[in-house]
Amino acid sequence: MRLEAVGKRYGLRQPWIVRDVTTDVAAGRLVRLEGPNGSGKSTLLRIASGALVPSAGRVTGRPQTGYVPERFPAVGLAFSAREYLRHLSRIHGLAGPAGWAAVDEWLERLGATEYAAAPIRTLSKGMCQKVAVAQALLSRPGLLVLDEAWTGLDQPARGVLDAAVREQLGDGATVLFVDHDLTRLADRVDERWQLADGVMRVAAGETGALDGGRPEASVQSDAMATALVELTGLESGSVPQLARLPGVVAVEPAAVPGSPIRLTVGVGDCDAVLRAVLSWDGVHVRAVRP
Repeated sequence: MRLEAVGKRYGLRQPWIVRDVTTDVAAGRLVRLEGPNGSGKSTLLRIASGALVPSAGRVTGRPQTGYVPERFPAVGLAFSAREYLRHLSRIHGLAGPAGWAAVDEWLERLGATEYAAAPIRTLSKGMCQKVAVAQALLSRPGLLVLDEAWTGLDQPARGVLDAAVREQLGDGATVLFVDHDLTRLADRVDERWQLADGVMRVAAGETGALDGGRPEASVQSDAMATALVELTGLESGSVPQLARLPGVVAVEPAAVPGSPIRLTVGVGDCDAVLRAVLSWDGVHVRAVRP
C-alpha cells in the first residue's frame, strides 16, 4: 500500500490536520502511530483504512480492510451483536455457514458469546468494543487498522487481540495501530509513524514518544523485557506445569491460599502464555503489567 502526498483539512480556510504524507507500507508489517493528542493520528488511520477521503493526495494498493475506530457508533443500531456481525460477514463476502462460523469464532475468542443476542445499543462500552474488534477481524483482512482498539477491553480480550494481530502479521497482513501502552506489541513493531503538527516522519521499530508528547521512553530488548502476570484459581501443585510453559522465566507460588501465583514472562511470549493458561478451568488473570 502507498500513501502519496496525503493531506486532510476540513475546509479551504481550515488548517491541515495532516499534510504531505508519503510512504510505502509493505505486506506483513506492523506500524505504530505516535504523537501528542490532536496530532492527526486518528485522521491518518481513517484515511489509510478508506473511511475518510483525503483532501489532497491518494492511497493506492489498499487491500481488503478491517477497521476499529476510536469510537464505535453503537447508538442507534437495531441489531443484536450476533445479527450485526452476521450482516457484516455478508458484506465481507462470507455468506451462509462460513460467515456464521467466523462470527461465532470471534464472539467466543473475545468472551462475548453470552450477550451476543442482546441489542448492541444496550451493551456496555467494553462489550461494544468486543463487537467492534470482531467485525474488523471477521474476514481476516489484508489491512487491519486499530485506533486504540484495546481501550475498554478486559485483560483476557486484550490478550486475544494481541494474539490476533500476530496471526494477521503471520498471514502477511499489514497492521496499523495506535495505543497508549508503549509495551503493546513492542517486540514486533517494524515501523513507527511519528506525527507532530500534521507532519509525519518514519522511524524504526520498537519504542517511540509518548502520546502526551513527553520525551521518548525506552523499551528493553526482547531478551530483557518481561511482564508480570498474576493468576488466581490455580492450585499450588500447578506451579511445575506453569514453569514448563514456553516463555515463562520464573514462577512465584501463592504466598497464602487464595493469593495469586505470579509469573515472570518474556514480553514477546506473553500472549501465548495467557492463551494457554486461560484454557485451563477456573483460571482468572488478575493483572498483567511490565
